[in-house]
Amino acid sequence: MPPLIPFEEITHLFAEFQHSAFRLETRRGYATDRDGARFQAFMRGVDPAPEPDHPWNVNVRAKTEEGARFSRVRLVDEPPTDGQRFLMATAAGNVAAGEDIRVLSRAAAERLGVDIGHDFWLFDSTTLVRMHIDDTDTTIGVETITDPAAVLAACRSRDTALAAAVPTAEVWAAVRSTV
Repeated sequence: MPPLIPFEEITHLFAEFQHSAFRLETRRGYATDRDGARFQAFMRGVDPAPEPDHPWNVNVRAKTEEGARFSRVRLVDEPPTDGQRFLMATAAGNVAAGEDIRVLSRAAAERLGVDIGHDFWLFDSTTLVRMHIDDTDTTIGVETITDPAAVLAACRSRDTALAAAVPTAEVWAAVRSTV
C-alpha cells in the first residue's frame, strides 16, 4: 500500500481548484454517516433537513459562483442500502448549493468499466485523491496522485459514470415510494 496522508491534509484542494471537483462514491455506506445524529434520525423515519449554512455548502456556493463545478456520482445497489438511501435523502441540500449529484447502479458501473475499486476525488482533471477506506467504512487515509496515466483512468471513469448516471432526485423519488 502506498504511503497515506490524513484526509485533512488535502481539504485545501476544495477551495483551491479552478474548474472542476468530481467525486466517485463506491461504498455501500460510510462510518461518518452512521455515527451521526442525522443518520440515526433518518433510520427512525425523520427526513434530513437541508443544511445551507454547513461549511461544505457554503464552499460549494462560493466556488460555483466563481464558475467552478462540483459533481459526484454515487453507486447504489439494488435495493439501496440504508447508507445509500441516507445519501440520496440528504443530496437535495448539496444540490441546492450548486453540486451536481447523480446516481448509477453498481451493476451498470461494473458493466461500463467504471473503476469502482476506490472512492476518489478528481480536481481539475489533474489531481487524483484516492481514498482508502477500511472494512468498517472508515477513511484511513488518502493518496494524492498526479501520474498522468492514473489521472487519465480516473477521468475516463468520471466521464463514463457521469454520462450514464441520473440525477439523485429521480432515483430518490422512486426509492422513497417503496419504503
